[in-house]
This record gives sequence, C-alpha cells and structure tokens, in this order.
Amino acid sequence: MCVSACAYLFLGATSREVAPDSVLAVHNSKLMFVVHGHPPAQVVADFRRREMVSADRDRNVFLAAMGISHELSDLIKSVKFEDLHVLTRPELYRFGIDTRPLPETLWAVEKETRPYVRKIVQQKRADGSSFRMMEWRLFCESKDRGRLMFVREFEEGAAGKSTVAMMAGASRTVAFGRSARFGKYEVWSEAVTSDTVKAMLAAPHLQIGESAPATDGKLDTKSDSKSDLATFDIDTTGLEQGWTQLLASCPAATTGPKPASPLPAAASPSVSAVPASSPSP
Repeated sequence: MCVSACAYLFLGATSREVAPDSVLAVHNSKLMFVVHGHPPAQVVADFRRREMVSADRDRNVFLAAMGISHELSDLIKSVKFEDLHVLTRPELYRFGIDTRPLPETLWAVEKETRPYVRKIVQQKRADGSSFRMMEWRLFCESKDRGRLMFVREFEEGAAGKSTVAMMAGASRTVAFGRSARFGKYEVWSEAVTSDTVKAMLAAPHLQIGESAPATDGKLDTKSDSKSDLATFDIDTTGLEQGWTQLLASCPAATTGPKPASPLPAAASPSVSAVPASSPSP
C-alpha cells in the first residue's frame, strides 16, 4: 500500500510498477500554518490562496516532468484531504503511471487451510479502457500430482472460447476443458503430473493460449490463425520456491482434498476500494 505522500515518492521513480494486489491512493493537499498576532482575515485568506496555487503549480510541473497526465492533478484536487482515492488499473494506465498491458504479481504461497501458490495478472482489454483480472492457483494433492486452477473475470460475448491451455515450453501443456461460472468469474481446474510441474518450474515463462475447442475437445496449439489462438506469457518467478514449500506439507499419497474456493482473493480492478488483503488506510 502506498498512499498520500508516498504516492509522490512513487511517481518520482524512473520505473513504476504497481502490482495487481497493491494499492496506490491519492488525495488533495492541506495547508497548515501558524498565524502570529491578529492579521485581518482577508490577509490570511489571500495567503492561503497564494500558497495553494503555488502548491498546485509545483505539483503540475512535477507530474509533467515525470511524464504523467495532468488528469491526475485534476483528480487529486477533487479528493478531500481527509479521503483517499484508490487509483484503478485503467487510471494507472491512462495517467501514464504504470503503462504495462499485463501487470502481474510474483508466484507466492497463500497459507490458507489448504495452502497454494498464487499468481495474479491483469490483462488490458482490446478497447484499452479496462483490464481483466486473472488468477492461477497451484495446489499440491500428493508428492506426484498437483492441481492447477485458473480463475478470471467472465467476458460477455466471448462464447466459444472455452478451452484454455498453459504451455511450459514445447513439451508440456496443461489443457483446461469446460469452465464453471461463479458470479462474474469463470473457473477451470485440471490435475497436473509431477513431470508437468517440473517443466513449469524449469521454464522462465509460461505461455497461456485460448481457443475454441477442436472436434476432439483439445486446444489446437499449432494453429496459425491469430483469431483461433490468442497467447500471452506470464513469468514464473517465485513458483519454484512456492512449490518447494507446498511439497514439505503435501501428503505422500493422493487423498481426497477439501474443495478449494474458486473465487479470487484479490479485488476486481474495476473497484475503487482497498482490497480485503490490504490494511485499511
């Protein structure tokens, strides 16, 4: 979480990346000063006005120097000092704060009743005005088998694109079949062998592909048509360390695991509230 004065420190960075599970929030300035003696009220009011104009001018110059849109300054002035405005992912992108089309977290262990390794990605939609939240969860079902869950926001009008694959190099592919719908999310889940997990750990990136299912129900990863196969890469940093931690408490033989919640823990990028996983400001 980075709010208030911290936001200005962050905006001054030469490289700015706001993770999907992080919060960057802003609010307007407040001028505080001590008055000695008993000057006329108009003198105090004029002083306050001049100082606020000067502060606004300094902020505008600073943001322009950092390559950030003046829209951010306009937004800041509209938020009371006592309040906070959490910048949404579209705002971060539009203002020029974080212009990555695919911001992602590292893989990290979530120590729930049934622990798992999680990665969150926000993907810029084709219209450029919004982002789509995606989440991967890797569970350890036994020493020789895991379970990979893929959750994302449902996209209206995407009927027919019901098959998703994760490719670790050219040798290993996890093909997800039919998805289930939970509110505004769609969920895939597939068992993965230890060899597949090893291939995932060895790859610096995993390629995600989506396509309409072929007649045999599998994803045609060799399709030359971009309309048939849309792919993007996600980083594997943290995955090996997280999986090693899971293996330490994983049963030797496959047992009937408790069902995992399919709903992502991170807040949707469309909301302007602090995610539940972050402390309140």
